[in-house]
Amino acid sequence: MTKDIKSFLGTGWSFPPSFDKSAASVLMISDIEDIEESIRIILTTTPGERTMLPDFGCNIRKLVFEVADARFSGELNHVIYHALLEYEPRIKMIDCQVVDQTMEKGVAYVQINYIVIATNTRHNMVYPFYYLEGTNISTR
Repeated sequence: MTKDIKSFLGTGWSFPPSFDKSAASVLMISDIEDIEESIRIILTTTPGERTMLPDFGCNIRKLVFEVADARFSGELNHVIYHALLEYEPRIKMIDCQVVDQTMEKGVAYVQINYIVIATNTRHNMVYPFYYLEGTNISTR
């Protein structure tokens, strides 16, 4: 027996897709979890990756080789804001800010603050932006 999920904020497949073998169904998520997975999908998709939606995604990868300074934070905020404005209509983004940045490890943690429009509730999530992703660089 599958669990009947009814949510006015949305219900969708978990990402990456997972399956419940006992119920022979796809695992579903809803409410704020669905919104946060949608945000992650938007931020990790580079425009041009999806054939049928070539503009979908966030061009955050253009910031990979930038110096992590105030200009970097402003540009990051701008890129994320416009991607979420375009592709996640359930939220209104308040701001995003780099909350932790470790140059040696090649990661910046970006806190995204937003309001869910249907419930008028504030939420935030932290997105790890890897700017040394896929390299063999050692900082020893």
